Amino acid sequence: MISGTSKSSTSKSSTYEYVVDLSEDEYESYADSYPLIGLYDRPLPCFGCGMGWFSVILGFVFPPAWYCGAFLYLTNYYEFDPRERSGLAAAAIMALILSAVLVIVLLVVFLG
Repeated sequence: MISGTSKSSTSKSSTYEYVVDLSEDEYESYADSYPLIGLYDRPLPCFGCGMGWFSVILGFVFPPAWYCGAFLYLTNYYEFDPRERSGLAAAAIMALILSAVLVIVLLVVFLG
């Protein structure tokens, strides 16, 4: 139990007295109090960089990989492992840029 009291509210300095009950019954193991410890200790798939960044890198050689990463981003694949979010977002942005470039090129070729 922790309790604190001060002398007065107008006093410049206040003193606090803390009483801490540290009985053995109140201890719990570190792993029990933080259940997410060890959850993200495993390495990411695709050579440790994750599906998102792997699809970004692979997309420079095979651009449809960006669309695969964008699909995974839009289907909330990163909820399984939040470390994937930034790579999948980058893949979605690259897919968006590629789509805009393709639309502009096709408009110039067929209407120009």
